Amino acid sequence: MMVYSAYRFRLEPNGQQSDRLSQFAGCARLVWNKNLERQKGQLEQKKKVFSYAESCKALTQFKKEVSFLTDVHSQPLQQVLKDQDLAMRDFLAGLKGMPRFKKKGRHDCFRFPQGVKVDEKKIYLPKIGWVKFRKSREIVGTIKNVTVSRTGGKWFVSIQVERVEVEPKHPSSTAVGIDLGVALFATLSDGQVFKPVDSFKVRQKKLANQQRSLARKVKGSENWKKQKSAIQKTHVRIANMRRDYLHKLSTKISKSHVVICLEDLKVQNMTRSAKGTQEKPGKNVAAKSGLNRSILDQGWYEFKRQLMYKQAWRGGHVVLVNPKYSSQKCSNCSFTSAENRRTQANFNCIGCHYVLNADLNAAKNILAAGRAVIACGDIGQDAA
Repeated sequence: MMVYSAYRFRLEPNGQQSDRLSQFAGCARLVWNKNLERQKGQLEQKKKVFSYAESCKALTQFKKEVSFLTDVHSQPLQQVLKDQDLAMRDFLAGLKGMPRFKKKGRHDCFRFPQGVKVDEKKIYLPKIGWVKFRKSREIVGTIKNVTVSRTGGKWFVSIQVERVEVEPKHPSSTAVGIDLGVALFATLSDGQVFKPVDSFKVRQKKLANQQRSLARKVKGSENWKKQKSAIQKTHVRIANMRRDYLHKLSTKISKSHVVICLEDLKVQNMTRSAKGTQEKPGKNVAAKSGLNRSILDQGWYEFKRQLMYKQAWRGGHVVLVNPKYSSQKCSNCSFTSAENRRTQANFNCIGCHYVLNADLNAAKNILAAGRAVIACGDIGQDAA
């Protein structure tokens, strides 16, 4: 089987190289915004959007008008147009929203599809040169492309590789159902419980103080820039803590079970604001806002994504099931009623008087629903 994976390392550029990286990112952002402006003009006039080939022709002309674009390699600029072409096609197909203009300092990145070389502790980037990086592990596979990005004021390189591996056979033969929650991040049908890391919650007060301090400073001043950088570092720390926890937990579960059953949760719908409109204001807005923050702090979608590709690598499966009534259905007698779960933590079936932890009961129901999907031969939503 063909396996695609990525290795992310911290770059250690010198002052001149750092300026060149910023220049590449700035030119990529300029090309994105300029071409997006052209595409929006086409849509406003109800004309067909430009194709990738047409955008590349316009880029050649744009380089003549803006001379400093020739100082950077042409491939990253072309990759920007390729990404935007894909985003526009997704938008026109109704799959995603309209692409947005890029802002300086947010999601600064560019990509090389070829021409990159990797030494023991250095990586060669065309028109930038050999740049030191922290090689924490060996790179296995053929390099397909390299993305350079800036996060929290630091530069990183992501190396995507492909390699051919023998079709894996999962070492385990067990199946497990997982109930995801806020009070407890994951409850497994075999009784295992994993608490949430709550990376945002534990730093929420610090972040609020930093943002309050930023609001008191003159926008654009040196102190304002320093405080903004401190806030970015806090956000990066929060994201790193969450990502590290999810990777460790998903790897542990993936190694232990050949089939993992999950609820097919629509997180975007679950975290919609409850404030309503001016004519019809919502109810319990503050409570719903707090719940939304807690849900997003868990990283449920990222957890599912990690499980799916890790199971594919190991020869396992992820089965997504309908979450409807999983918390109200009795895992012992299948009697379903809202009265079965009168409290958040306890499940007490009014039909057979079966008593169990509510999350564990839901996990057992998810496992049973997953086995039903497998029995019907419909594992179309798994990682493979």
